[in-house]
Amino acid sequence: MSEPPVDPAQAAGSAPPADGEAPTSKKGAKKAEAKAKKEAEKARKAAEREAAAAAQKAASGSNEDLAKENYGDITPTTKVDAEKVQLKKLGDEHLGKTIKLRAWIQNARMQGAKMAFVELREERNWTVQGVMAASAEGKPVSKQMVKWVGALRLESFVLVEATVQKPLEPVKSCRVSDYELHLTKCYLIASGPEVLPLGLNAANRAIASFEDEEPALSGAAAPTEAVENLSLTDAAAAPSASLSTHLNNPAMHKRAPVQQAIADVRMTVRKLFAEYLDARDFVQFEAPCLIGAASEGGANVFSLPYFDKQAYLAQSPQFYKQIEIAGGRKRVYCIGPVFRAENSNTPRHMTEFTGLDLEMEIEDNYHEVIHMIEGVMLHIFRGLQSRCKEQIDLIRAIYPSDDFLLPEPGKEVRLTFAEGQKLLREEGPEEFRNVSDDEDMSTPQEKALGALVRKKFGTDFYVLDKFPEGARPFYTIEDPLNPKVTNAYDFFMRGQEILSGGQRIHVPELLEARLRKKGIDPASPGIREYVDVFRSAGVPPHGGGGIGLDRVVAWYLNLPSVHLTSYYPRTPKRLAP
Repeated sequence: MSEPPVDPAQAAGSAPPADGEAPTSKKGAKKAEAKAKKEAEKARKAAEREAAAAAQKAASGSNEDLAKENYGDITPTTKVDAEKVQLKKLGDEHLGKTIKLRAWIQNARMQGAKMAFVELREERNWTVQGVMAASAEGKPVSKQMVKWVGALRLESFVLVEATVQKPLEPVKSCRVSDYELHLTKCYLIASGPEVLPLGLNAANRAIASFEDEEPALSGAAAPTEAVENLSLTDAAAAPSASLSTHLNNPAMHKRAPVQQAIADVRMTVRKLFAEYLDARDFVQFEAPCLIGAASEGGANVFSLPYFDKQAYLAQSPQFYKQIEIAGGRKRVYCIGPVFRAENSNTPRHMTEFTGLDLEMEIEDNYHEVIHMIEGVMLHIFRGLQSRCKEQIDLIRAIYPSDDFLLPEPGKEVRLTFAEGQKLLREEGPEEFRNVSDDEDMSTPQEKALGALVRKKFGTDFYVLDKFPEGARPFYTIEDPLNPKVTNAYDFFMRGQEILSGGQRIHVPELLEARLRKKGIDPASPGIREYVDVFRSAGVPPHGGGGIGLDRVVAWYLNLPSVHLTSYYPRTPKRLAP
């Protein structure tokens, strides 16, 4: 307990002195009284200061964080019980309701000390504005909480609880513009880096340069944090990045809405290809990637040690499609990787790509195969128009292009190789006035012919048939009426080849003769086993083709490089990530 206050009268000498003590003088008593008064005044002022501080604390709540349970790093015990709603499904039925959302911080900014705005992105370009304002009573949102949210790093992944409200006016910077989220909880699941090596705005712009170097030599990309305080709608203010910077930063490259849209188109092409063929009694199978002999050439295959022997990565599932036909299947297809060890550093080539391959029995004429492939390609093109309109519009906002023109039903364009060369000689650029019917087309010739076909026939999709004998592999059958040409064809999109195919030789004696004509020993490893398939049982006439999935997507969208369509492009200079 505290001692009672000193009585000034007693201090002045009213009380008798204790035994053995000298009596207090009047002067000493006055000093004691003054000292006591001074101590009392000092205590009074201290009490006033303490009371004022307590009042200020109660009024502002600045010293105690009453919302500390509603934000911070997520823990195993963190729980948000609100309904989970995807941004693309947000509607008027959610107004006034509390929801939860897991999203990336696309942008964050403070407005004063008590309010923060954040752009939350869920997937692709599905974004919404989040608003956090400190409550007067300090909870559920405090000033400390607002400050913490406003300082979150870009591309951090968070869990939020929020009430859905209508903004005062549409939020133009966000795709979900008619709603905003009033945040009441925010937990950090994974923090973004202090500096983004590739910002989302740069990742969502057209690539500036398609030069690609070895990842180990290219160095780190230039930081882009100086322009990252932007919405995707302000992306024009962001710098472009090179292909090397994109591929060296795969997470941000893939977060870009344009890349996700391209990937969506790619997967839709695969599905449409399989859908069309499944409906026409084709059977899917799987071809191996490892083969025991470089059977389709040798110089342009990847070799690797395989236990005590040498193995190769398959250039094509061609032989295996034919084995399936020999095995009793009428119609087959497969989807899988294809490998080409070609040191071609162009926007058209990769060392690994995805093939869409089919093979079918021929009853009367190999044009049955041409018509089947035409059907599947037109199904793909028309399917993309209806199923991927949103993605195509998004891609064209970054990589502008004209619509892909299709022929009217029944007016598909099919030219012989000779007719295509004649068209080039008569109506093409001057440098193609003397092109030959006996030599394969160069890439510039193909593009020039594509421009002529578009102008003359109003289509970006067409077929060239009857290729010269010298331009086709040993398993392609020669035209019985004209051995200078073959029953072989190429399919083109915007003047660029996306498929090679033809009728195969199914009689072993004819196959051996053509092998020798091509300078290949029928008894060589890999070839002997192939020929033996046709000796082992009678095989019906058949034909097919191999479609490059990456090229179909790239040329349909008229992208500047096929590398943009691959999930992880492989080129002579790139093996990572």
